[in-house]
Amino acid sequence: MNKTQELNCRNETHKHVRQVQMNLNLFVHELIERGQRHDDSKFEEPELSIFAVNTELLGKTTYGSVEYENLLEKVKVATTHHYDSNRHHTEHWENGVNDMSLVDLIEMICDWKAATQRHKDGDIRKSLEINAEKYKFSPQLKQIFANTINDHLDE
Repeated sequence: MNKTQELNCRNETHKHVRQVQMNLNLFVHELIERGQRHDDSKFEEPELSIFAVNTELLGKTTYGSVEYENLLEKVKVATTHHYDSNRHHTEHWENGVNDMSLVDLIEMICDWKAATQRHKDGDIRKSLEINAEKYKFSPQLKQIFANTINDHLDE
């Protein structure tokens, strides 16, 4: 390798690195935006009045339990509006998780983690097990979520 080849290689590598940085920043920007407007629909009707009465009750249940599912049925008008308004829920999409983007999935798992912190016995790994079954995740996607929990959402 001569000096010109080395210089060209370094320049091309620097350009590549800058492009990757710019691409990553697109995701960073979108994630920041998602965080700022996450669940905005909960501050409007019909969600606000229904969740105002039932959020505390939901927090006292075990996620996935019969009691929890019964409460969800009671607030169905609010959850239907919520899912229709928020793309980080599988229910928002005709084909569930198969229609979602990586950014949707990141927001969804962050939402799950925050939800476990509201329940009396919340557990993100247990939620993953329940949701993987409920939403028919492939084994590969379930493992990706488990890896993400281990690397980024473990307490």
